Amino acid sequence: MKQDALTLFDLNALVRRSLEECLPDEYWIQAELSDVRSNTTGHCYLEFIQKDPRSDNLVAKARGMIWSNVFRLLKPYFEETTGQSFASGIKVLVKVTVQFHELYGYSLTVLDVDPTYTLGDIARRRREILQQLEEEGVLTLNKELEFPLLPQRVAVISSATAAGYGDFCHQLQNNPRGYYFYAELFPALMQGHQVEESVLSALDKINARSKDFDVVVIIRGGGATSDLSGFDTYLLAAACAQFPLPVITGIGHERDDTVLDSVAHTRVKTPTAAAELLISRMDEAADELAYLASRLRESASAFLEREQRRLVDCRTRIPSLVIRWLSDARFRVVAAHKDLLRASAALLSRKKHRLELLQQRVADASPEKLLARGYSITLKDGKPVSDASRISEGDEITTRLYRGEFISIVNRKSLNQK
Repeated sequence: MKQDALTLFDLNALVRRSLEECLPDEYWIQAELSDVRSNTTGHCYLEFIQKDPRSDNLVAKARGMIWSNVFRLLKPYFEETTGQSFASGIKVLVKVTVQFHELYGYSLTVLDVDPTYTLGDIARRRREILQQLEEEGVLTLNKELEFPLLPQRVAVISSATAAGYGDFCHQLQNNPRGYYFYAELFPALMQGHQVEESVLSALDKINARSKDFDVVVIIRGGGATSDLSGFDTYLLAAACAQFPLPVITGIGHERDDTVLDSVAHTRVKTPTAAAELLISRMDEAADELAYLASRLRESASAFLEREQRRLVDCRTRIPSLVIRWLSDARFRVVAAHKDLLRASAALLSRKKHRLELLQQRVADASPEKLLARGYSITLKDGKPVSDASRISEGDEITTRLYRGEFISIVNRKSLNQK
C-alpha cells in the first residue's frame, strides 16, 4: 500500500477546495430543466441538461438545487412573468454557484433566474409552430370560416369544476334579451401536462357530432397563468386551425396570445367575454331582423299608398274610358253586323245555287223520266226484277209503264244472258 494514498473523502475534499478556489464566483448559465421536484421543506431539486441541437442527444448534465428561501420567491416571479410552470422541459437562464460535496458530489445552487430568456425561447417556439402551420397552409383556415348568424348550439371544452365554465353558463342563461342557448360540456383538463391530450380528445368527440353544433368554445378560468403552456403545442394548434367549426378561445389571460389563440377563429380574454361575444352576435342578428322588418313595413306602406293613389286615379278616369270603350264597341258591333249580313247573304246564295243543281240532277235521275222515254219496270211481289232467273213459268208479274200498268202470267222465259 502506497504511503501517500488518499481516502475518497480526502480526494473529494481536495476537489471541493479546488473548485471553491477556481470557481468562487456566481455564473449565469443557459440550460434546460429536467426532473424538477420539491419536498416538504420547500427546497427544489432538479437537473440541468443540455442537448445537441442536431441529434437531440445529451451533451451535458448537472444536479441542481434551490433553497426554500429562494424558491418561494423565484417560482411565482418566474411563472407570473413567463406564463410557464417552473417545470421540466423549459429553457432557463439562471445564476448559480458551483458546489461540491464530499458525499453528494458536484451540484449547482440556483440564486436567481432571468425570465426574459425563457420568454424569448417561448416566443421562438411559438413562432416556429405558427410558421410551420403557415407553410402547411392551415394557419388561417379556422379564421376564414363564416361565423354562424345564430350561434345558439355551443360545444364547450372546459373543466366541469372550473369557475370560468360556471361564469360562462350563467352569462348565457341570463342574457338580457332572453335568447335560448344550448351549451354541451365536453370535459377536459385545462391545466397540467395533459392539457394537449385532453383537449384533443374533446375536439375529436365534437368533430364526430359537428352537425349538432354551431361553434366550439374553449374556456378556462381560475387557473394559474403558468398553466398556459399546454395551449402552446403544435398538435393542438393544428387541430384547431383545421376544425370545421369556428373556435372561440377564452382561457383567462391578458398577456400575449398563446398559439391556440393565434389559430382560433376568435380570441377573447375570459369565459365571460366568450359568452358576451355569442350574445352580441345574437343581438346583431336580432337588430338586423328588426331593421329588415321595419324596412318591410315601410316598403309595404309605401306600396299600398302608391296603389291607393293609382286606384283613385283609375276611378276618376273610368267614366271617360268606359264611354270611349262603349263607343268603340258599338262601332265594331255595327261593322260586324254589316259584315255578317253580307257574308250570310253570299253564303245563302251559294248554298241555294248548289241546292238547285242537286235538285236538277235528282229530277234527271228519277224513274218517271225513264218511264216517259218508253222504259218499263217489271215487279214481282212488289219488288223490281232485274234478273230473269228469278222468274219462273206461271209466275204473276206486274209491268209498270209511264201511264198505267198491267199484270201478266209467265208462259215461257228465255235464259239467254248477255
